Amino acid sequence: MSFVTQEGRVGSPQACLVQIVLLFLSVLLLSTPVVAAEMMLPRVYSPEVDVSGWLMSEKLDGVRGYWDGKQLLSKNGNRLYPPEAFVRDWPPFPVEGELWGGRSRFEKTVSIVKKQQPHNGWLQLKFAIFDVPQSNGRFIERMARAIEWLAEHPTPYAYVIPQAKVRDSDHLQQELKRIESLGGEGLIVRRPDTYYKNGRSAEILKVKNYQDAEARVLAHLPGKGRNQGRLGALLVALDDGTQFKIGSGFSDAEREDPPSIGEVVTFKYYGKHPSGIPRFPSFLRLRRDRNL
Repeated sequence: MSFVTQEGRVGSPQACLVQIVLLFLSVLLLSTPVVAAEMMLPRVYSPEVDVSGWLMSEKLDGVRGYWDGKQLLSKNGNRLYPPEAFVRDWPPFPVEGELWGGRSRFEKTVSIVKKQQPHNGWLQLKFAIFDVPQSNGRFIERMARAIEWLAEHPTPYAYVIPQAKVRDSDHLQQELKRIESLGGEGLIVRRPDTYYKNGRSAEILKVKNYQDAEARVLAHLPGKGRNQGRLGALLVALDDGTQFKIGSGFSDAEREDPPSIGEVVTFKYYGKHPSGIPRFPSFLRLRRDRNL
């Protein structure tokens, strides 16, 4: 048995099988998103941890990005599509950062980043660099590489996030209060001598006066009183199946047009009951960047 090749010649079954396998692999590679290296992620700060001498910076409420030296990827490894002007003069080595449009502009930032073609809306954003993952050395040594590059290749669309040394817990709380008064989300604190490690790390902590998490919408519960005829609360579920209601934090517009059933929302809370249900849950936003 024989087969006709693309050039019209007769080939052996083995040769044709190789061609079919190569064609399949090429289609698979073209349809599969690029996977970024697993990132170093923060844990939640506890007052029992002494962070004196650590470095602190504002926790920016944006979209996490990974620049591999040639292209920009999302936290899930999907390619993003900034215009060439946005990434011109960026380092030829990997850096991690936050695509940030300013405080209280998370939804706008997501709407800009999620479009799958370059557009000038990106020029409203900045890439705030917070690590250089493939560089050897401690955190301060890794960041020095990014600082040096941007000093020699200045760009209006990328910068290294400033760091300040924590004197003590009172200093940390004062800075947290200042950032929150400006509309910021909180702080990130890092040990300056930390080497890069994939996954959650106790050497990077997020500091906020509340905790936040994500839940999937199960149902819309009707409102009463001034909310008669529109959303009263969302019935939601955590990944472990725990169900509860979120009834506060919504604007009038969000009560008129609430997140759809099946969508994922971010909420804030203040600890958990023994049952595992979050205490005082309050709606923050629809998690539109979850699938980026």
